[in-house]
Formats: sequence, C-alpha cells, structure tokens
Amino acid sequence: MTRSLGILLESGGHARGHYALVVAAGAAALGREVTLFATNQGCLLLAEPCPLLDDPREAQVTAAGVAGVGTLLEACAELGVRRIVCEAGLKAEGLTGLTLAAGVEVAGIATFLDAVGDGQIVTL
Repeated sequence: MTRSLGILLESGGHARGHYALVVAAGAAALGREVTLFATNQGCLLLAEPCPLLDDPREAQVTAAGVAGVGTLLEACAELGVRRIVCEAGLKAEGLTGLTLAAGVEVAGIATFLDAVGDGQIVTL
C-alpha cells in the first residue's frame, strides 16, 4: 500500500509555492494520494487567479523549460491532488474574501491531518 503524502504550505512566495506543486504533482503521478494544505500567505497559491503567475520568477522558470505554477496547478487538479485552504489561515491573513480555484476546499488542520492519516507530511 502506498503511503499518502501531505504538503503543508505556509509561504506565499513563488519558490515554495512552485516546489509544493512540483512535489504534489510528482507524488500524484507516482500513484500516491496527495493532499496540499495551504495556510497563511500560502493560501494565495490556490486563489483564482493565482497571483504567483505574475511573479517575475514564473517567467524565468518557464523560459528555462521548467513547468511553471500555471502548468503545475492544472496537473495537480488533473491528477486528483486534494487541495485545501486553511480557514484559520484565511482569517489570520485577512483573506476571507479570496476567490479560490475550482475544486479547492476550505477546511481546518484536523481535516488535513485526517486526510494524510499515517502518511508523510512535508512542510514548505
């Protein structure tokens, strides 16, 4: 049985958001159940539209031939990565009115921990 993977993203920066998606898509492509839990400024990764798409680093990454945030967001959705935005994180950052991408849930840490079970958790 393949262990589940939980990715906890608390940063709103491009580098961490990008790599959270790299890990999520890679693990899901290998058949693992993946839950991406974004909190605090990390919630911005799952916004619609995603502000990280306008980050100068996004153009650098894609120009280098690396899948960018936009491509990876689509891949994660297609691969069935469960995407959760932390309700407390939204409140703490004043983002309660944030428009979220289709399929993104709003829930708390207990939901994330339950989804991961005895699987691995990576924090970025």
